[in-house]
Amino acid sequence: MKLRDLDIIVTAPPAPGWGGRYWILVKLTTDTGIAGWGECYAASVGPKAMRAVIQDVFERHMQGESPENIERMFRRAYSSGFTQRPDLTVMGAFSGLEIACWDILGKARDRPVWALLGGMMNERIRAYSYLYPLPHHRMAEFWTSPEMAAESALDLVGRGYTAVKFDPAGPYTMRGGHMPAMTDIDLSVAFCRAIREAVGTKADLLFGTHGQFTTAGAIRLGQAIAPYQPLWFEEPVPPDSVAQMARVAGAQPVPVATGERLTTKAEFAPILREGAASILQPALGRVGGIWEARKIAAMAEVYNAQMAPHLYAGPVEWAANVQLAASIPNLLMAETIETPFHSALIRNGLRVEDGFIVPPDAPGLGIEVDEDLARAHPYTGTGLHLEMQEAPCDYRNGNSFAGGAPPPES
Repeated sequence: MKLRDLDIIVTAPPAPGWGGRYWILVKLTTDTGIAGWGECYAASVGPKAMRAVIQDVFERHMQGESPENIERMFRRAYSSGFTQRPDLTVMGAFSGLEIACWDILGKARDRPVWALLGGMMNERIRAYSYLYPLPHHRMAEFWTSPEMAAESALDLVGRGYTAVKFDPAGPYTMRGGHMPAMTDIDLSVAFCRAIREAVGTKADLLFGTHGQFTTAGAIRLGQAIAPYQPLWFEEPVPPDSVAQMARVAGAQPVPVATGERLTTKAEFAPILREGAASILQPALGRVGGIWEARKIAAMAEVYNAQMAPHLYAGPVEWAANVQLAASIPNLLMAETIETPFHSALIRNGLRVEDGFIVPPDAPGLGIEVDEDLARAHPYTGTGLHLEMQEAPCDYRNGNSFAGGAPPPES
């Protein structure tokens, strides 16, 4: 069995775009006719350029190879161009292709991917979700309203969720770390207070940031929200500032989580070694794929750290996350995004039941992709999947970070 054909579909979820502006889906087909699906979580270049990168990685390192030889193909891609170091775009392309190989292998053996990774560890996977606006909320007001956030948190708890994530701490900008405005700190505290009062001890609070603070600023913010016992403080400083992230972890009591923007074990190893984070959040469509994430999970075991696979993408990456999560002993939880489009795209192949995901028993990733639906929603915009803000932090008028890719309200 050899890898023969590649197809790439860039599909855009309907507004407001939970999961990003577009999802890059890849379909690999073998010479025996088995098709596997993957998803690339890479946003450094636009989808047109990314198509070319994915095509090149496939033709150069994978076409004509057995889908079993994942380690060999990874080493080719990782070392391409005389590099042997993490390359965010190349590894993003490879990650989606690698996920598709696992889907093929599971289908060829009539077994789910988790069975090929060491078997079942977790029959139920604890799920968490971002707080999103409820139907009666005005979206423009939601992102700075502790009261609306508390309502959304209660809705999730009512559906069985035991952890909720929110992100009220202001903008992430191209300038790198900044000192948070006092208004941002006050709003963050107000969100934590309102949500904690609403959910009590029924749910953990997951405080999301995007690497936007200086070390001192992150410490101030962490100390301010600590009385509300968040389970994590996500990526408080820029992701390559490992030593500074370790300083944040040691100077305030909220556990630090990171990993969405990192790729391969080479970037996760220093995080563990320097004690920068105790919760790792690899995005499987960027980190190097399922096998590389499994290696990172094994490294994390040695440091008594936990895994919480990240998801701000489509349901194919979610399916890969679930397969990994089912097979590892040091799982904390897995991010989920529940929208009708996510569900429809994989024909309801995954579901959250009372706040937990049940790993599927179906072969491969356990999902069936609705290819016609994916093609019926092509991405026609010019923005990247996610983008950093050019304007600096506003210390006079306050700040707001809106989730998704929401349309302007009239």
